[in-house]
Amino acid sequence: MSIFNILTLLGGLAMFLFGMNEMGASLEKLSGGKLESILERMTNNRIKGVLLGLIVTAIIQSSGAVTVMAVGFVNSSIMGLGQVIGIIMGANIGTTVTAWLLSLSGIEGSGLLLQLLKPTSFSPVLAFIGVVFIMFSKNDKRKNIGSILLGFAILMIGMQTMSDAVEPLKDVPAFTNILLKFSNPVLGVLAGALLTTVIQSSSASVGILQALTVTGSISVSVAFPIILGQNIGSCAPVLISSVGTNKNAKRTALFHLMFNIIGVLIALALFYGINAVVGLPFINERVNPANIAVIHSVFNIFTTIILFPFGTLLEKLMYKIIRDDPAEQESGSATLVDERFLITPSYAIDKVKEKCDQMALLAKKNIQMSVEFIKVYSRAKDEKIQENEKVLDGYEDELETYLVRISAMDLNFYDSMRLSKLSHAIGNFERIGDYGVNILKTKRKMHKEKIHFSENANHELEIMSRAVKEIIENSTEAFINDDIELAETIEPLEQVIDNIKAELRARHSKRIMNGDCTVENGMLFFDLINSFERIADHCSNLAVCIIELSQGSYQTHSYLKGVKSSDNRMFMERFENYLTKYAIR
Repeated sequence: MSIFNILTLLGGLAMFLFGMNEMGASLEKLSGGKLESILERMTNNRIKGVLLGLIVTAIIQSSGAVTVMAVGFVNSSIMGLGQVIGIIMGANIGTTVTAWLLSLSGIEGSGLLLQLLKPTSFSPVLAFIGVVFIMFSKNDKRKNIGSILLGFAILMIGMQTMSDAVEPLKDVPAFTNILLKFSNPVLGVLAGALLTTVIQSSSASVGILQALTVTGSISVSVAFPIILGQNIGSCAPVLISSVGTNKNAKRTALFHLMFNIIGVLIALALFYGINAVVGLPFINERVNPANIAVIHSVFNIFTTIILFPFGTLLEKLMYKIIRDDPAEQESGSATLVDERFLITPSYAIDKVKEKCDQMALLAKKNIQMSVEFIKVYSRAKDEKIQENEKVLDGYEDELETYLVRISAMDLNFYDSMRLSKLSHAIGNFERIGDYGVNILKTKRKMHKEKIHFSENANHELEIMSRAVKEIIENSTEAFINDDIELAETIEPLEQVIDNIKAELRARHSKRIMNGDCTVENGMLFFDLINSFERIADHCSNLAVCIIELSQGSYQTHSYLKGVKSSDNRMFMERFENYLTKYAIR
């Protein structure tokens, strides 16, 4: 084997890994995070969890990604350890699908159908179709399909390139002698585990083993322990991802490792035990890529069937090995959105939306309490509003940082729009909360210095506060439910609130001039109506964001100019209705 064969082998490996990564990433984009959402919602029993783990892994071609996602579920308290056990078992079976796809490279025969099934026949065609979709289609879905086809074609071409590069090794006795050493179960398992740990993909390491079968030096006795070791090596990325997580997430990663180790030990004991007693006639037979796929599938299905009834027992064992530390549990603080969800940007955006919905409800609650607070001072509400504001600030800091990380990824147009919408919403909800605190400070000063407004001033504030309560309720509901129709009611109400503010300023200025109100009281009154008006402004920002981004753009000024035009009958009708509803008499 010359240096050129080695370079060809490395090139084939590079294409293989790139194709696998491109295909998996494009499949994830095409799913738009839906597969992960299904996993999250449909694991109420372990059998269903196994099936879902199998299907999702087979689709996105990565058991590591699914298992890391499971660790994220547990770390975020979305699921418990018992719920993800089925997912992990199913993921181990699902990863064997790749080996079956790669086994196509071992097809032999001269028939037309067999020729068409060979990667050398269909890979160039798939690559061409994929490139056409990527270059000439403006639709994200078709572009993703093109990337899947191109990734699969590159994967198969890389597989064929590796096979061609190592084929000369069949005439090298030294290579055969080295492989014979791996028929030792311990060495074989260690070799498989090490290879998979280094390249961080059990599917890729199985593919390499399948490529080596063209040398004719891989027998069942060599392949069996290596494949078992590859399953153990697949736990490395999951163990790494569990660093810095809570106890349950660590238990999840440990379960994945223990599940594979126990399965390997049982399989080794049975395989070599039976061989020692009765002798297995096929143990020294040479294998092809399809045989590797069979061994890989049988082992993972066998392990799941054997250990499935003991899932609860294994769960308890994880709690025995990793015990709870009460002191650590009390001092630990959970993150809002787990960074492991970044594996699938669409799903990560879904989780940010969930947290942003919570932020919206908290901001609404703070404004409602602040408005009620104007009537009667309450120390309990004072403390609660301040506490909620700290939580809102924490939401903004963490979610914005998380969105920045997502924005650095390769997003489709739909996800880019969603990310932009969330980023605008987070800032607006945080500012709405700030104005709630401004109202609190004003009322606290009035309570401390025993300042009271006149009956007319209180009546006017009551009307404006009702309008503000409606606009915050409508904008929050419109954001959470992505309700475009409800969002379109926000701007007419915001204009009415602007009008109310102007009228209240004029009325109160007149009271000050007539001596019915002091200048200091007037300043406090103006602070309150300014805070009300600014809350309405941010609600308007939210509504414009919801409406504009639903249409694939974000042109605030052009939208507002168009919607407020005198020939916009719907806007004028709503505006007039709100004017009547909140008329100051």
